[in-house]
Amino acid sequence: MLPPKASRIPDAGKVRLTQASSAGRRGPDAEQDVFRRPAASVNVPLRLSSLGRMNTLASWGEQLARALLQEPLPRRWAHVQGVAARARGLAPVLGADADLLQAAAWLHDIGYAPGLAATGLHQLDGARYLRDARHADALLCRLVAHHSCAIIEAGERGLADVLSSEFDPAPDVLASVLTCCDMTTSPGGQPVPVDRRLAEIQDRYGPGHLVSRSIRRATPMILRAVEQVHHRAAPTT
Repeated sequence: MLPPKASRIPDAGKVRLTQASSAGRRGPDAEQDVFRRPAASVNVPLRLSSLGRMNTLASWGEQLARALLQEPLPRRWAHVQGVAARARGLAPVLGADADLLQAAAWLHDIGYAPGLAATGLHQLDGARYLRDARHADALLCRLVAHHSCAIIEAGERGLADVLSSEFDPAPDVLASVLTCCDMTTSPGGQPVPVDRRLAEIQDRYGPGHLVSRSIRRATPMILRAVEQVHHRAAPTT
């Protein structure tokens, strides 16, 4: 699978999307109004380069993620940098998909950004923004939408049908890499064993939180993804 073409993503600042009227709502009412809602607009700096002027898709993704996360969410930005570093380290075994997966690593958590977070499911919110406001390639959007077993948390939030109807899952050979990079990187951006990362998430949210329930249910799939990626990378290490 080749990386998305540069011509498919226009200049930043040229795309303006009307914010959905209830984008700022939270709680049960917000989850009733998420089907096919356009992503909210956010103030991305005009100096942000278009993909056509960037050397790689990953460079474009890094710049966009920086604009959305660095100032308002510095800890999230630290995590994203670590995930991208993990993806970059796997480039020798990813071949033609390396640039795409590094871009997905940079962009996987942009759904937490103020102005984008609308449904509570950051994978969906981030993918909608990439699709609606950035006109990003479908496969990049799919990777962001379904990263780290998002469909399980979507079910907990009553959004599984919404997620599935808007974004098809990415091929497992690609999705497993993004899941591995995410689930072996700490909130501060440091490499960590997957079991420690899973425990940290549950500790942070508490045993009764839907995120903790989702992680417990997703654990076998996450462990399998990490094992698959480590097996692929073994000959190069």
